[in-house]
Amino acid sequence: MIINHPLLGPRDAQEFTYLGDANLLNRPNPDAPDAAERFYEYLYLRDNPAGLHRELWYHEQGDRSWLVVTRNTLTHEITKVELARDVARAAQAAGESA
Repeated sequence: MIINHPLLGPRDAQEFTYLGDANLLNRPNPDAPDAAERFYEYLYLRDNPAGLHRELWYHEQGDRSWLVVTRNTLTHEITKVELARDVARAAQAAGESA
């Protein structure tokens, strides 16, 4: 699988480490009254979607950047690759927490 790195161009997926669902970047608040339940859900209850999915990848054997990759889990086709910092900044600008 080839990941088209936004800064470095096409790279083999073997240079990267898959780190999970990019939609789960927010850790639960450990001071919340329901923190134990929220952390359980955060750590163990994951979706296994069929189709388009946003994933977090780390360029371990390259520039050490974090990427948000939108990939079809059925075909492995990559439709979008963004720097995670840009995704976080856009979410922050839109009033979301990233």
